[in-house]
Amino acid sequence: MPLIIPENLAKAAERGEPSRVWRAGQQRRLDLLKAAAGNRLVGTVLVDGCGVGTYLARLAPDADLPIGLDIEFPRVVDSQAFTPNVICGAGEYLPLAGGSADLVFSHEVLEHVQDDQLAIQEMVRVLKPGGRIVLFCPNRGYPFETHGIYWHGKYHFGNKLFVNYLPRSLRDKLAPHVEIYTRADLDRLFAGLPVRVVSRRTVFGAYDNIIKRSPAFGKLLRAILQWLEKTPLQRLGLSHFWVVEKV
Repeated sequence: MPLIIPENLAKAAERGEPSRVWRAGQQRRLDLLKAAAGNRLVGTVLVDGCGVGTYLARLAPDADLPIGLDIEFPRVVDSQAFTPNVICGAGEYLPLAGGSADLVFSHEVLEHVQDDQLAIQEMVRVLKPGGRIVLFCPNRGYPFETHGIYWHGKYHFGNKLFVNYLPRSLRDKLAPHVEIYTRADLDRLFAGLPVRVVSRRTVFGAYDNIIKRSPAFGKLLRAILQWLEKTPLQRLGLSHFWVVEKV
């Protein structure tokens, strides 16, 4: 049976749908980024997959040269409101000179590219020695597949329980539009490249939507899950958070 998907929904499934809302979850990730980047934030900063410029808007004022890149031209136009240096292109072929960037920020983008190995190689290529990649991408240990699934030829939006725990061949049939990563998967992507891993962990979300519907329960859930990041159960977190430095 052929897949039956409206064009706008298909595009959102394959490439993600950027949020225009700034809430506690985005602020927390920005704080993690800033702590990991240090003084690199004032140099040449590339937001690889900048979407509509949500993070770019908050990084551009401090950077000597803020650069955004996104594969969707309408998003590039939106992001150019924050800096003119926004390029329409793919992460596998970054239009930057080698050794030119102090910081590359990739936020929940790697899972959507066509060739994640090449995308990682490009991030490393454009970094200066001592430059860093700050990477967020989905964790296979998280109990929900957050990008929806295809079932009986149709795309079904939303969080799907335990899909990521299926054998890879079955999981990829349900979610062929988006990749998912274990720590070992990320190790393989960086293997052989001139980098060192500064830190790697998994983080839970901020659950802002739940808090909006049920503030007391949502805040309790967020507090418990983010506390679990300090325990071995952090392996169940929503996203990998890696900081990688070029040597």
